Amino acid sequence: MLFPTLNFALFFIAVAVILALIGGLWEVRKLFLVVASYVFYAFWNWHFCILLLSSTAVSYSVGRWLPEADRPRLRKWMVGCGIGIQLLVLAFFKYYDFFATSFNRMTRDVGWGEPVPLIEILLPVAISFFTFHGISYIVDVYRGKVTRCRRFTDMMLYMSFFPQLVAGPIVRSSKFLPQLERPSPTPPPIATALLMIAGGLFKKVILASYLGTQLVDPVFADPASFSTLDLLFALYGFAVQIFCDFSGYTDIAIGLAALLGFEFPQNFNQPYRSPSLRDFWRRWHMTLSFWLRDYLYIPLGGSRHGRLRTSANLMITMLLGGLWHGAAMKFVMWGALHGGGLLLERPFSDRLENTRGIARLAAVLVIFHFVCFTWLFFHAEDMESVWLYLTAMTPLHPGSFAQVTPFTLGLIVLGIGLHFVSTNIPGRVGALAAVQRMPDWALALAFGLCVLMIDAAGPSGVAPFIYFQF
Repeated sequence: MLFPTLNFALFFIAVAVILALIGGLWEVRKLFLVVASYVFYAFWNWHFCILLLSSTAVSYSVGRWLPEADRPRLRKWMVGCGIGIQLLVLAFFKYYDFFATSFNRMTRDVGWGEPVPLIEILLPVAISFFTFHGISYIVDVYRGKVTRCRRFTDMMLYMSFFPQLVAGPIVRSSKFLPQLERPSPTPPPIATALLMIAGGLFKKVILASYLGTQLVDPVFADPASFSTLDLLFALYGFAVQIFCDFSGYTDIAIGLAALLGFEFPQNFNQPYRSPSLRDFWRRWHMTLSFWLRDYLYIPLGGSRHGRLRTSANLMITMLLGGLWHGAAMKFVMWGALHGGGLLLERPFSDRLENTRGIARLAAVLVIFHFVCFTWLFFHAEDMESVWLYLTAMTPLHPGSFAQVTPFTLGLIVLGIGLHFVSTNIPGRVGALAAVQRMPDWALALAFGLCVLMIDAAGPSGVAPFIYFQF
């Protein structure tokens, strides 16, 4: 049940109506949201609700027992077991076939056959996200950053809350669980939330979908048939497409959560205007970047043990970050490129981020093109396809544009232009609507008209693009 669909619209309307009927019964409202979230997840495959519930039970149990353990070694053992169970489940469902295939390829090359059987495992949607939620909760309880969850239903809601379940943002337990203690004393920012949702729909349905169907997918499917300029602009187009797809989904999730009375963290902050890779990762998928920093890079030692150890920690973090996005060698290479880039610029990061004028513009252009190059590994089917794309770009094929049109070129410019306007437009317009005391029915009518126009303008029958399973 994806966001820009009629099924989800009907589902959310039903949830909103039932919540309105429940009124101020806070515990009942939370219990209903748990049920609604599991219905949302079961809409894809109800069998994996058992997996989600089991992951929740493991995290809740470890968090409940940790404060009662008085010996440091026992506490570490409990944390290790809790995290180990979560990671083993994730590794089995998401990475078993990848590692089995890689191992069999090595053994086949030395004449040992293929000793590890392959299993066609159906990958549960959102398994990476709810696994990361569970791990962060266990670690935060161990570190004393959050008190243990007193109610199992609260833990169920934290792990399964449907606005962020499928593709984030990754919400820390220290930010979400306190919101479950009592309802927010302020009414939900309806105008701001509706504008966030409408903006997210525009990014996904117009920018991402049009660029995907009209430019990116045809060129990537057969790069040898297109000119160098087509290949170059398809790469630019995919950079805009993946940004609009992910940030658009996040905008919708933040808006939906706000309508339900919950606050989510910002997840994207104009990443393509970054003068350094370090700054890019502070702006791109921010909740994932900070999760990897706080729960992987820093526990590995961070930058506290010399240059060589710091380099190893950074490279391990980026390699695992790449592998988290998908079980394929192309994602490992994507992580390796970003890790290597971060290492190369590390001595100059502060200087790059403090540049002004022409020097800053040059730094932004270099980082943007490096990121665009690495996106090639994201979209291509495999490493062979990457090489084919790069080979086709080498000669400057003569002739006019075969695939790029003024319209798709305008969408690329618009997608990049979003990085140079205020990110607080929904908040400002929402505040203006509050000052003008616009009634809820007027806001709902305006939002409905917006959605109808976006739907009418969007490519007919185009579903949201998902390039890898979480």
